[in-house]
Amino acid sequence: MIVSVVAGNPKPASRTLTAASLLASTLTGKEPDHVVDVVDLGAGLLGWGDSAVAAAVETVAGSDLVVFASPTFKATYTGLLKLFLDQFSTSDGLQDVTAIPLMLGAGPAHYMAPDLLLKPVLVELGATVPAAGLYVVDKLYDDTEAFQPWVDRWGSIVLASANATVSAGDR
Repeated sequence: MIVSVVAGNPKPASRTLTAASLLASTLTGKEPDHVVDVVDLGAGLLGWGDSAVAAAVETVAGSDLVVFASPTFKATYTGLLKLFLDQFSTSDGLQDVTAIPLMLGAGPAHYMAPDLLLKPVLVELGATVPAAGLYVVDKLYDDTEAFQPWVDRWGSIVLASANATVSAGDR
């Protein structure tokens, strides 16, 4: 199974990236195969045809399981993550990818943001999102206990979805 992490935080090597990587490794028992810190793609996200952006899109689209993570910014995911997601073709760019929407925020006020805002975009791009999104208070970004209830509830479902693609020989 190919596991990737996409972090759409405007700060490089952010808590969002750490949280996404920790969720992926807690869920799968291994470090992610690929990490895309979207901020590193820079101005190439503002147009079409940038080779680094195209390579990142190809890597993510070729993954079986992807954690898409963003801080909560103005009550939604960041524009930076949106610029990256816009690089995928509509309705099939994430076909055969199982996705997990993860968002971090200062408090519980936006705990529904991953499901209300990020999940629909991932589904529109063709991803399978078989579980509820995960919202983590950003002070707990590196605390595996903050992820464990979600992993206990949804982990087997998410892994079964990701493994179904691998078993079908689609990759």
